[in-house]
Amino acid sequence: MNSVRIIGGTYRRRVLRFPDSEGLRPTPDRVRETLFNWLGQELDGWHCLDLFAGSGALGFEAASRGAARVVMIEETPRVIAALRENAEMLQNPLEIEIIRRDALQYLASTTAKFDLIFLDPPYKKGWIPRLDPLLPGVLKEDAALYVESEEKIEALGDWRTVRHGRAGEVHFHLLRRQTA
Repeated sequence: MNSVRIIGGTYRRRVLRFPDSEGLRPTPDRVRETLFNWLGQELDGWHCLDLFAGSGALGFEAASRGAARVVMIEETPRVIAALRENAEMLQNPLEIEIIRRDALQYLASTTAKFDLIFLDPPYKKGWIPRLDPLLPGVLKEDAALYVESEEKIEALGDWRTVRHGRAGEVHFHLLRRQTA
């Protein structure tokens, strides 16, 4: 079993455990710290979507920092089981919803709107171009989009990269809607 710790907020220092799974790469502490510095340390009242939840590091971090709702989407049964165990360990916070579903199916079927989407799909599988057309349907007008990928991204639809970093082979981006 692998582990990663929550770095800020209510659940700070709590350890999340997760199994090995193809394509699962938890966002490193340093990258999460940078992301939440970009966003502001608190996400009070935000609705967040962790589209490829994996370890849950991003979604649980958002919940720890005051998000009103965090929806975690994951397909792999043993990874789902670990996410549920971690939610229970955190005393099953009401703001966290864990759904076993394909990311494309979820985006195509939900009516929910989010303030922030965490998008960290398995690399070299063509996920981002397939997800791109569905993202506007679930993002609020002033929403932010966080993307980890194997290459630098300038834009997704109307969202443009406003902050970018690199950790080893991983490019991480914060995107916001382009305003006229």
